[in-house]
Order: sequence, then structure tokens, then C-alpha cells
Amino acid sequence: MSNELGEITGFVGTIPPFDSLPDGILERIVKEITICYVRNKEELPPKSIIEPNLYILRRGALSYYSKENELLGMYGDGDICTVFCGPAAKEKIKVISHEDTLLYALNYAELLEIVGEHPEAIAFFEHSAEERLNKKMTTLNEEAVISSSLLNTQVTDFYHTPVATIEDSATIQEAAIQMTQLGFSCLVVVNKEETVGIITDKDIRRRCVAEALPITNKITDIITTDITSIDVSSSAYDALMIMTSKHIHHLPVTNQGQLEGMVTVTDLMNNEGHNAVNITGIIHKANTISELVQISKMIPKLQVRMSKLGTTADHVGKSISAITMAFTIRLIEMAERLLGPPPVPYAWLAAGSQARQEQFAHSDQDNAMIISDEMKPEHSLWFADLATFVSDGLAACGFVYCPGDIMATNDKWRVPQKTWHKYFAKWVDTPNPKALLNSSVFFDLTTIYGESSLLEEVRSAMLEKTQKSTLFIAHLSKNALSHRPPLGFFRDFVLKQDGENQKVLDIKHNGIAPIVDLARIYALSQGNAATSTIERLRMASGTPILTKASAANLIDAYEFLSMLRVNHQSNRIVAGKAPNNLVPPKSLSRLEREHLKDAFKVIKTLQDSRQTAF
Repeated sequence: MSNELGEITGFVGTIPPFDSLPDGILERIVKEITICYVRNKEELPPKSIIEPNLYILRRGALSYYSKENELLGMYGDGDICTVFCGPAAKEKIKVISHEDTLLYALNYAELLEIVGEHPEAIAFFEHSAEERLNKKMTTLNEEAVISSSLLNTQVTDFYHTPVATIEDSATIQEAAIQMTQLGFSCLVVVNKEETVGIITDKDIRRRCVAEALPITNKITDIITTDITSIDVSSSAYDALMIMTSKHIHHLPVTNQGQLEGMVTVTDLMNNEGHNAVNITGIIHKANTISELVQISKMIPKLQVRMSKLGTTADHVGKSISAITMAFTIRLIEMAERLLGPPPVPYAWLAAGSQARQEQFAHSDQDNAMIISDEMKPEHSLWFADLATFVSDGLAACGFVYCPGDIMATNDKWRVPQKTWHKYFAKWVDTPNPKALLNSSVFFDLTTIYGESSLLEEVRSAMLEKTQKSTLFIAHLSKNALSHRPPLGFFRDFVLKQDGENQKVLDIKHNGIAPIVDLARIYALSQGNAATSTIERLRMASGTPILTKASAANLIDAYEFLSMLRVNHQSNRIVAGKAPNNLVPPKSLSRLEREHLKDAFKVIKTLQDSRQTAF
């Protein structure tokens, strides 16, 4: 092999999916490569190339656009341009170079013939970065279901036994009375010891009350006789699948054909979040700060467990956020018991990731307080003492004080409703850098405890202003777009040094935060009151500001980046290290790094699209 071919092979052999092909196949591919050159601002393909080709960028930069001239994506060193191949070739696509660009061209038909026995490589060629990322997230979500705790839990761990039964000679009224007395939503109907059917509260509503059937009628008039059951040896996941497929909410559990117990959909769903539910229950029973501190040590363990089970990052975030909320509520209850009842109505607010239900283990505090306009000067001390008690308690439980002092202990963020109205009005009307910084925090507020209407009235007025203020949205967009994915025009990751002398990516600030910022912009420009990033993207999907495809791509990117963050933090917790957001790319597989680049490309494309909007 010549030096030139060896050098090309060395380069191409590091790029997925070529890196997974046998050496012999790779050598055949390299021999078919044609080297071509496209000058700055010229279109691809070169006029000399007629047949559909796949292009590998050796050096340079390309952008490609739809027939509507919408920016679809960008390519840099080491990227594969497949827009002229496969299904994508059917669309009218324009590809333009942004600088002098050196490319390796491969006739697509010949390439497919060479890799014919490697369908995974063909699939890679035929999918865009967005499609590859979507496929990855679909697989991960399926794995999350399969590895769910339900799969690892037996039905016997939470079913109800003994089963409440009733003789088939009973009346509908007698059945209703028995269900009420027992607090059950269903009864198994028997003839002596033989099971003949099941009656639920739904049967009574639909088949008796709705049909004006006399309650003195026999229950056999309304029972379900075609009973589906499950064996005691089955998993909770099996039970959920049966109930989902059969559209039923109650499932008898049998042992060698004999009735053993009863499981409900509610039982299963409660079991899925069992740990988080249990922790919040323990929190609400705690009576001292020291008890809460001990309970807080369970949070990292919960995150690790959920990560190992393959739980989605969204589910992890919601669980941890719910636990943080429980800590906050319990601390407020303790404070009110100590200080006495509040002198006027108020609401304790969460901001940032907790408000968005996207919090992970040991996040810092972001909170505030909104107080009724009935507040008098002599009430200030009560609210200051409350804020101090709660914030100190949260800090003791591992939720460190906010470095930017965005906490209710700060007099500025513990004010009457009328002052909050003025804050938001000023931020929208005068979008200077400080106002924009405050906007990124306080436009995600949610009520944790107290009078929720206080915040809702402020939010309603704020959203009415934001969707009318193009100047504010433009400034907010410009500020948000300053946070770019850590890629040097998609050539490679732009890394920084951490305290452990590793080259790392800040997955939160350079990956997740840009998506959070975009979602916030979409919400505020439309007057959308949602705070969750995924919910904001879903509500903006299919509107003039965000296509359905772009929304889906952003959600996939957000979930993938969040998953990497959760797994990284969990690995550090297991290793006895403090969780952080600094991911060393070398800790990722080659394919994970490629998916990471795909996610960053999605973000960059949507940022560029947003930039052209103002």
C-alpha cells in the first residue's frame, strides 16, 4: 500500500461506521476514493461528478439547505455527507462550502456493493445526524422499559391478599356497600369457592347507574366473566403488559389456578417510582433537621440505582426534583411550627432546574418568595427568619447555597407581588445584560408551597408582555446564542482542563443549557406558561417558530445529553467522588462520541436558524 493510500486509510478508519469494518473491506473502499476540491462558496457536487456520491470531509466546512432554503445541517472535518445518497437524494438539496474544502468522494452504488454484508454500515449512511440520534434515543427508551424495576420485581411483592370476594347471589347495592367499607375498587365474584367473574366501581357506573339499572338487581347482571389473570411467578412488568394490552385496571393473581391476590395499575405505577415515593414519605414524617440530613444521603444512591436500571434522564430529573420539593415543604412546615402562622399569604418559589423538574443529585439552591401586597414592614422579620431557616436546612441536606445569591434569604428576592410585577416589567422593557441574566433564572419559576395564585398572576402578566415584545425576545435570543456547543465548527470537541487534569466537556453549560435557552425563548415568544424544557418544546412543535421535525430533534438531543450527564454523575458517585458535569470524551465509546457530535450539530443548526430570525 502506498504512503498516500495508507494515510487515507488511517484517516477514514477512525470514522464511524468505517471504523467497525474489516481491514480488507476498508482497503477496498479506500481504493475507490476520488479526491476532489470545492472552493469557498461553491456548491457540491463538483461539476465533474455526475453519479450519486458519498463525501468524507478531510478538511473544510459545508452547509446544506432544503428546497425552501432552510438550513438543515452542517459538516466539518471527519463528517460524512450523504445527502446525495439513498432516500435523501430524492429531495432538492443545496450544499455549499464555507471555505476551501478537501473531500474524499465515493460512488455510492459501488460503496453499497462493497459493504453489502454489513447492513449496519448501510443504515449509518442512509441516516442523517438527526435520524441517528433519534434511533439511538428510541433504543435507549426501549432499554429503559426493559430494564425497568418492574422487570426485576415479582407480582407477589405488592399485590393485595387476601382478595375481597362476594357471592354471585349478592345485589349491586350490596357490592357497592362492601367496596365502600373495604376501600377497594373491585371485588372478585365467586360461587362458593369458584371464581365466576369480577365487579369494579367502573362496572357499577357504566353498567348500572348509566343504564338506570335497579341497584337491587343481582351483580351477575353487570359483572365481567371473561377474566384475565396472571400467575404468582410472573414479574410486575408482565402484569403491566397484560393490563395495557387488555385495557384493564385490575388483574387477579393465581397460584396453580387458585385465586391468590389482586394487582391494580395504581399498584404498578406506584411501584415504578417506589424509591422516590418512599423517600418523600419519610421526609414528611421527619421532625428535625438532623433526620432530614440523614434522609438526604439517600438521594445519590437513588440516582445511581435509577441510572443502573436504565431509567430515562427525564424520569430521574422529575424524581430528584420531587424529593427536593418534599425537603423544602417539610422545612417550611417546621419553620411555621417554630415561628407561628404567616402574617399574610405568601408562596415559596423554586427557580432553575428544580422549577423545570430537571434536577439531579446535590444541585445548588435557586429559590425566592412572593408575598401578598397586604404585607406590612413589621412582617419582614417573620419572612426573613423563614427564609433563613429553610435555606440553612436545605444547605445542611446537601443543596448548597446559590453562588449568585438567588435565594429567598436575599431581600431582593423576598418581596411583595407588586414588586415582582415591576421586576418582570422592567426586565422585558429594558433587556440589558443584567435583566437578561435574571430572565434566564426567574422566567422558570414554580410554586413549591403556599398561595400559588400569587405567582400565576405575575406570570400571566409577564407572558402577555413577552409575546408582544419582539425587542426583548431578540435580545434574549442573542444572549442565549452566545452559549454554543463545544465544537470547533464541527471539527472536534473544544475541551477545557478540569481540576483533575483531564480534558473535559461541560455537558451542562455547553450542551444542555443551549437547549433549555431555546425552549425558554419559544415559550416566552408564544406566551406559553410551561416550565419543563421538553414540555416547552412539545408545545412549540408545529408552530411557525419551530417545525415538528426540529422539535423532535431537539428533544432527542436534550435526552441524550441528559442521559450522558446522569450516567457520568452516577459513575462519580460510585467512585466516591462529588458529582459534576465535566465529562471526559475519552470516557465515552467512539459511537457515543459520534452521537454526542450529532446532538451538538442539532443544537448548532437550530441556533443558526434562530439567529436568522432576528
